[in-house]
Amino acid sequence: MPENQYTEDNIRSLDWKEHIRLRPGMYIGKLGDGAAADDGIYILVKEVIDNCIDEFVMGNGKRVDVKVKDGKVSVRDYGRGIPLGKVVEVVSKMNTGGKYDSKAFKKSVGLNGVGTKAVNALSSFFSVYAVRDGQLKTAVFERGVLVSDLPIQATEETNGTYVEFIPDDNIFKKYAFKTAYLDKMMWNYCYLNRGLTITLNGEKFNSKDGLKDLLENNMDGDPLYPIIHLEDDDIEVAFTHGRTYGEDYYSFVNGQHTTQGGTHQSAFRESVAKVIRDFYNKNYEASDIRQSIVAAIAVKVIEPVFESQTKTKLGSQEIEPGGKSMRAFVNDFLKDKLDNFLHRNPDVAEIIEKKIKQSERERKDLAGIRKLARDRSKKASLHNKKLRDCRTHLTDLKDERREETTLFITEGDSASGSITKSRDVNTQAVFSLRGKPLNCYGLTKKVVYENEEFNLIQAALDIEEDMDNLRYNRIVIATDADVDGMHIRMLLLTFFLQFFPDLVKRNHVYVLQTPLFRVRNKKKTIYCYSEEERREAIAELGKNPEITRFKGLGEISPDEFVHFIGENIRLEPVLLTKDASIDSILSYFMGKNTPERQEFIIDNLRVEKDLPEAEMDTEKEDTLTEFAT
Repeated sequence: MPENQYTEDNIRSLDWKEHIRLRPGMYIGKLGDGAAADDGIYILVKEVIDNCIDEFVMGNGKRVDVKVKDGKVSVRDYGRGIPLGKVVEVVSKMNTGGKYDSKAFKKSVGLNGVGTKAVNALSSFFSVYAVRDGQLKTAVFERGVLVSDLPIQATEETNGTYVEFIPDDNIFKKYAFKTAYLDKMMWNYCYLNRGLTITLNGEKFNSKDGLKDLLENNMDGDPLYPIIHLEDDDIEVAFTHGRTYGEDYYSFVNGQHTTQGGTHQSAFRESVAKVIRDFYNKNYEASDIRQSIVAAIAVKVIEPVFESQTKTKLGSQEIEPGGKSMRAFVNDFLKDKLDNFLHRNPDVAEIIEKKIKQSERERKDLAGIRKLARDRSKKASLHNKKLRDCRTHLTDLKDERREETTLFITEGDSASGSITKSRDVNTQAVFSLRGKPLNCYGLTKKVVYENEEFNLIQAALDIEEDMDNLRYNRIVIATDADVDGMHIRMLLLTFFLQFFPDLVKRNHVYVLQTPLFRVRNKKKTIYCYSEEERREAIAELGKNPEITRFKGLGEISPDEFVHFIGENIRLEPVLLTKDASIDSILSYFMGKNTPERQEFIIDNLRVEKDLPEAEMDTEKEDTLTEFAT
């Protein structure tokens, strides 16, 4: 018999839940473990809340209560409630929902009736109940299978819908929700829906001034001029110029945070440059106009087209089917509103022009240095000596694994050698540092081109002009778990925050967690990431196991390293909290020795001679990790 026969036995029909569980990426994007903001567990939360937001937009219910604890999520809205006779179908039958009627949900986020079904299928436990006019209907599922379909009963509860679920740990391995990501999600919902109040584990979120509040709460330092806030039917814009490098955008469609931008964001970038050129009647470079801009744009689109189920990038070319193009819609809005604003606020217009001219001077000053830097990059043979590249990159839009692309930045030949031999050559690249990088706090961007190490990192990432060509989705700092390693970590973070803060703000930067200990006997090996895990491993393995303390990445063999950068990789995201100021952070930790920093060190100092060796090492690491992450 020939191999690989194709017969009727090869044909399978999957029901709705089987298909979702077999191909979850088609419905929620990547799975992940909660370390990244776009990991699957957050998409599950978003899919449920999106339905609540659609109710609010339709004028039903002004509050949504969310609780996340011990891996369990519950969401309660106070809208109309799912029609009681359709509760089971709405959460378990594909192509079923109220949003196919465009009159009822004209500008909804989700139109394909998939979201809540995906949550149901990918949860080990899923419960839903709806309340309408004194009656309540409840259904319970396990991994998409209906296990309880209770009859309608009387209730005194307020109208609305309640969903509770636990992500299936067979699919989401060792997952954990990060409060910072959930907070950001709740804030974004409130910025885009003024009048809505969300509670997350009892904490209230609401916004009075929409996108203006968003910029005020997320900007690093004071803006150069008061935030310009413009609104019209189906569009809201807020922007100003900050004091950092690059362009920083927050874009939304029908309440969905389009983290990868799309046609609306591109239209704004193009139109704001055009309107400002026309206002000053000068042909300024678009890059000089937009240098240091911080902007937010939200549009409402009928039947939006996204480039994936997770809706992170808008693909719609028109504001509605057969209607005005997105480019014309945004341009006409800014041509009217922004031009009028600048004429009425000549003081702001003057500040903007001064900023443009400053950016123009800096760009011209850097032109010669950039050329020399590019020549040095070629001579340094970047791709042969410093960078061991991978085959897939973030810019390969059709590659299914593009989101897995990772650049490890590591110190020394032995560490980079171990990672290089252990890595997945398709998606993982390695950049090898030579010694400690320069402390670039307070320096100008000129240093990026004059310092070979920084220039080569910039070239490897391909972020000289902007973030659009970023080659790797994750930039992972992989340094030794000692004081020198922590110092290198801080110097790299200073570089990113000083010159490319968007890399951190957009959740591209991580720190690799590697084990501190290996505990083993003849039958089993356990890798431990903390002193507590070490004690547990010793207790599990019994009497006198062999204990190894890893002092550096170079001490971990390639055969072992493959366990730490593969499927079970542990990454700690570098997050900026809502109240964090990049300048104040860098000034405190990387500036001159201030009295405040000296006082902090003295207050937190523990004498090494009084500590056991293991505790002494982890004390150093814990304190420095706080600085770095």
